[in-house]
Amino acid sequence: MAEENKSLQELGSLTGAPPAPPALADAKPVHVQKLDKYGRAYATGKRKNAVARVWIKPGHGKIIVNDKDFSAYFARPVLQMLLKQPLSSASRLDQYDINATVAGGGLSGQAGAVRHGISKALTYFEPDLRGVLKKGGFLTRDSRVVERKKYGRMKARRSFQFSKR
Repeated sequence: MAEENKSLQELGSLTGAPPAPPALADAKPVHVQKLDKYGRAYATGKRKNAVARVWIKPGHGKIIVNDKDFSAYFARPVLQMLLKQPLSSASRLDQYDINATVAGGGLSGQAGAVRHGISKALTYFEPDLRGVLKKGGFLTRDSRVVERKKYGRMKARRSFQFSKR
């Protein structure tokens, strides 16, 4: 049996078969810049029930959410800080103009969705930033959503008050 395998390998080398592909562990994924015809990078961010569509282009650091300045749309300083986190970790605060439309959910979920979209769009515009943003945890989609209400319960898990009589 070993002789047959050896002879088959010799036959394969004689016919000029293409070399075997390198092992998958050795190959690194190649990330390429993805831009539209206007030179913008587009990404979708999600958090809870909110979905954000984000476009990034080179500019002076203007962030617009639903046709308003982001500081007017997200009035709380915590939410404003949340939006700037991926830009500040990549040290690109004043280099990109960001336009986002967001729908669904509340303000906190919307801010998280815009942050996720900004992070993804940054990696599409500059693939070299992927390592920094991945290490910061900005590219991970937070999949936690509200648990559904069950019948026979007041909420998802809270049951009605027990009464002996």
